[in-house]
Amino acid sequence: MAINRRDFLTLSATGMAAGLAASSAFGAGPAAGSNPNLGSGADSPSAPPQTVRKGDMVYRRFGDKDELISLLGLGGHHIGRIKDDQDSIRLMRAAIDNGITFMDNCWDYHDGRSEELMGKALQDGYRDRVFLMTKFDGRDRKTAASQMEESLRRLRTDRIDLMQVHEVIRPHDPDLVFSEGGAMEALLEFQKAGKVRYIGFTGHKDPFVHRRMLEMAAERGVRFDAVQMPLNVLDAHFRSFQHEVLPLLVRNGIAPLGMKPLAQAYILKTKTASATECLHYAMSLPTSTVITGIESMEILQQALQAARSFKPMSREQLAELLSRTQQVAMSGRYEPFKTTFEFDGTAKHQEWLGNVGV
Repeated sequence: MAINRRDFLTLSATGMAAGLAASSAFGAGPAAGSNPNLGSGADSPSAPPQTVRKGDMVYRRFGDKDELISLLGLGGHHIGRIKDDQDSIRLMRAAIDNGITFMDNCWDYHDGRSEELMGKALQDGYRDRVFLMTKFDGRDRKTAASQMEESLRRLRTDRIDLMQVHEVIRPHDPDLVFSEGGAMEALLEFQKAGKVRYIGFTGHKDPFVHRRMLEMAAERGVRFDAVQMPLNVLDAHFRSFQHEVLPLLVRNGIAPLGMKPLAQAYILKTKTASATECLHYAMSLPTSTVITGIESMEILQQALQAARSFKPMSREQLAELLSRTQQVAMSGRYEPFKTTFEFDGTAKHQEWLGNVGV
């Protein structure tokens, strides 16, 4: 069921007071760098949704859908960093054999190599064991359709479980996506044709852009099934997706997909939290999955151990961790994907956006 514009604005307005109360409960004030006129989405629950443990892996519902996905998601960019193809394929299959079902990818990762490697890894029956997600950059209908077709070919499949608009990071990106002849037309056509099961969008820059994307979708009767965003112990203090976007998704049954739980490893450089603490914090939020970069068997084992040992953090534990990380978080220095262009692939390669003005 689509969220209408009146409901969206009502949720945003009524959530403001709750969001401020939640910030206090979580040991953080209003998100630094956010626009106070936007309000806050709502309280960010300290307890995650109900989970199902099967063996060593934990699973949660994909939003309001009747299917489970692994709480750990395998990041697609990192698998393309592995130099040897067979090593990358072995890593992906080992992840799946150990219970990870959520596969992340993107049309532009390593010029398509990440998708090609994943397509190879998902042969021999592995495709039917995973929930496959990828993303595209095109903002116009023709470019978006071309990129999605290429992703299907590279991934060697006739269906993508979740297809997302990638890098919704500029204030005008929602206007381009929803314009006449825009990418949304192609995405909905692919969904209608059965090539795509669910639709969503991603971004790492500012919660304001996410909220604008959701509002424009509500105005047009479009219902996203998932939204991907950075969720980590630093985000809680600065331009916070946790406070500004996450509650809106939870209340409307949209699957929140957490990414950058270690903030591209920048959190570790601050020496304020361990990798396991970072993963457990992100897992303790009401997300459907936490996508993390894994590029070696050693890192895979560390991530699997974090899943095995996971118990939702108490409010006291959350408050202590947030207090510990608050000072280093406030400037945004250790979340450079929010404050610099370093991680903006579509800024460096505007041709990926297609025939649109940027």
